[in-house]
Amino acid sequence: MEGRGPGLGRVLVLVFCIAGIWSAYITQGVLQETLSTKRFGPDGKRFEHLAFLNLAQSAVCFFWSLIMIRLWSGSRGGGAPWWTYWSAGITNTIGPAMGIEALKYISYPAQVLAKSSKMIPVMLMGTLVYGIKYTIPEYVCTFLVAGGVSAFALMKPSSKTISKLAHPNAPLGYGLCFLNLALDGFTNATQDNISARYLKTSAWDIMLGMNLWGSIYNILYMFVLSRNIGFEAIAFCREHPEAAWDILMYCLCGAVGQNFIFLTISRFGSLANTTITTTRKFVSIVVSSLVSGNPLSIKQWGCVFMVFSGLSYQIYLKWKKLKMKKKKKAL
Repeated sequence: MEGRGPGLGRVLVLVFCIAGIWSAYITQGVLQETLSTKRFGPDGKRFEHLAFLNLAQSAVCFFWSLIMIRLWSGSRGGGAPWWTYWSAGITNTIGPAMGIEALKYISYPAQVLAKSSKMIPVMLMGTLVYGIKYTIPEYVCTFLVAGGVSAFALMKPSSKTISKLAHPNAPLGYGLCFLNLALDGFTNATQDNISARYLKTSAWDIMLGMNLWGSIYNILYMFVLSRNIGFEAIAFCREHPEAAWDILMYCLCGAVGQNFIFLTISRFGSLANTTITTTRKFVSIVVSSLVSGNPLSIKQWGCVFMVFSGLSYQIYLKWKKLKMKKKKKAL
């Protein structure tokens, strides 16, 4: 569908997409923070095996995408073969697991800010490897984001925030986040390559292939290669049903959120989706600070605004480029 319907209908669909993405991912963020900081049961145990969330998310999203393909795509063929996703599946397994594990060492707002600086490694690799020349406004965006994240990282978090962390270690936490970003870059590039080679590949096909391999790799790591991490995580969930419920809700929020992202991209394009998800990250930090008990100082809020000013400026530049392209095509 092209999404060229009446103006009011189009606006309502956009509002629906925004509400869906925000509610799904903000709720998922709260659950992720809860699972990483909360002490469960009378014995006050922490859920230490946060990487298990990655396996649970992969499994739920795999079955979700399988159902969606059966319901909406029918028996349409021509998509990329399942084995083409094996390499992207590796980075898509390790990368998010690192991002989740980072919550043992840094707060949720710090993790969100660090993962919002995706443009930094992209521009760095573009300049050093491919010799791409960027404009001054693009460098300004990068400076704002890099400066905001760096300043936030150098500030000492409140004692209340530190007390909630399992193993406070800022360098390790930020390092895991940036490795997550680097691996995400390979994942995204591989997905784009698959879509270009197999033109009939849908978003559901990609979701299915990625989560199939993600489930396989996570099962191998959790139950075969590691020291019984998977069994220990399941045992914890049996002892603390509240944690199991949070994990299930976390996974369902991720699956529902991906639905709304696919709908947004198909109806309004990737730039609109970037705008919605960027503002969602800012709201997630606000919610974390107000609801989850991660108070930020005035200086830290200054860093947050600095980062999101850079991201907002980047989005504005992309909108401007898109408008110019449309004008050229119209001439």
